[in-house]
Amino acid sequence: MSAKNTETIRLQEARDGKAPWKKWGPYLSERQWGTVREDYSDNGDAWSYFTHDQARSRAYRWGEDGLAGISDDKQHLCFALALWNGRDPIIKERLFGLTNAEGNHGEDVKEYYFYLDSTPTHSYMKYLYKYPQAAYPYANLVETSAAFWEVESNFGC
Repeated sequence: MSAKNTETIRLQEARDGKAPWKKWGPYLSERQWGTVREDYSDNGDAWSYFTHDQARSRAYRWGEDGLAGISDDKQHLCFALALWNGRDPIIKERLFGLTNAEGNHGEDVKEYYFYLDSTPTHSYMKYLYKYPQAAYPYANLVETSAAFWEVESNFGC
């Protein structure tokens, strides 16, 4: 039986309710912190309500995020990578990004990651995450972006 036929059969089984092929998949957000769904601010500024640094100490109410995360279709059980290169002050559990106010185009993720392949039923998935072996430059990225936007605002851009 060819791979194409096998996946076609899986999809039909899922449609017919014979097998829960789509019960598990890459249903976790890549980056949820600071999104509108998690905004409990007084002024409605979801993007500035809490930072990436604060995100790792939060229990989300409306979902989760993670590196190469998978979950059941209701996010009752979530799995994602946790990495540490021995040099960072934190365990890497979610993508690092800048908020709208910090970045140059809204949510600005500052990492290299790639979804390389997946079948429609997620019976096969391939993901690549490029984690540096040196300390990740969290503070430098925030400071550099802030300095850039200060220069831009002086030129009326």
